[in-house]
Amino acid sequence: MTGPAPAPRRRLKRWLLAALLPLLAAGCSALPLMSTMNALTAVAAAGSASALGIGDESGSAADIPPRMLTAYKKAATGITGQVPRCKGMTWPVLAGIAKVESNHAAGRSISAAGDIRPKIYGVLLNGSGSGGNTTSFPDTDGGKWDGTASGERAVGPFQFLPSTWESTGRDGNSDGVRDPHNADDAALGAAVYLCGHGRNLTDVAQLRSAILQYNHSGTYADTVLGWISRYRSGAPGNLSGSVATVVNAALAERGAPYSWGGGTTRGRSFGICCTPSGKSGVSVFGFDCSGLTLYAFAKAGIRLPHNADAQAAFGRRIPASLGQDALKAGDLVFFADGSGVIYHVGIALGSGTMVNAPRPGTVVRVDPIDAMSGYAGGARLL
Repeated sequence: MTGPAPAPRRRLKRWLLAALLPLLAAGCSALPLMSTMNALTAVAAAGSASALGIGDESGSAADIPPRMLTAYKKAATGITGQVPRCKGMTWPVLAGIAKVESNHAAGRSISAAGDIRPKIYGVLLNGSGSGGNTTSFPDTDGGKWDGTASGERAVGPFQFLPSTWESTGRDGNSDGVRDPHNADDAALGAAVYLCGHGRNLTDVAQLRSAILQYNHSGTYADTVLGWISRYRSGAPGNLSGSVATVVNAALAERGAPYSWGGGTTRGRSFGICCTPSGKSGVSVFGFDCSGLTLYAFAKAGIRLPHNADAQAAFGRRIPASLGQDALKAGDLVFFADGSGVIYHVGIALGSGTMVNAPRPGTVVRVDPIDAMSGYAGGARLL
């Protein structure tokens, strides 16, 4: 699924581009992100277990913190001791849920024991409409898990309601406590909840039914199924040569702060002032979108300018009309504004994902290509 078709690109004379580079150094304006919930619905067209890659554990876990991935794999293995009749519980199933619910506890620290801090709380479910909630849920835990006795709010990386956790929660790290704010406990509890009384999750209909039990929304189910598919079939695991050099350099910077104008051939740097919305990178040590790409490609001996629009002049262009399937791991991915000017760039990973430095206030991470608006094709330099 692609963004709006870009208009013809504006042609800038070399001297004008050079004059503008200090102002456009980032080349990554803070345009709004598209909703991942909407962007991934096309992936849900898969209608068979083979289409979803069920049974295949070879997918990419590039965007998952190692400690969270450990929890998912541990829970997928340990489910046989909890729900012996359950079939097809694999780490990508749990990862698909956790990606949508908390982006794998993004921005939190995770201890060796699996404890997540600061704790993850959802909005107060008081029917106010905030965060999309329209139904009021009375308090059931006295604030034990959700930190408030004023009502209920979802907790932890899998966003359990305290009332659900009371019956479903498990002690995944064997410390004697069932804690929804612990990665091992939460992952095992989610596995138990999805397995029910013994579902066969290799059957797409039953897998979808399990996801709908978690959240009764067709869009939600479509999004989770999309992520499960991506985790099962991700590409970065078998790369080699210059492509592997570029991709691995970019992936190694996950978690680096977004800094407008930040990034050099040597790595992270302080940025400049200011974005069109007034955000300064002067005190932020990290990367903007084109800073990340110029750094990663420098690792393979390719020098790029620090500007997304200027980077589009390099390599062999891949038109947007060919669709995202034409992109390969290591390709540059471009996004254009309404006038056709390239405003953003990422590095393709395959399977519709990219390494991305999205905008101020975020970090370098793996995103679906559809997370940014105005898909404008790519370029192959390797």
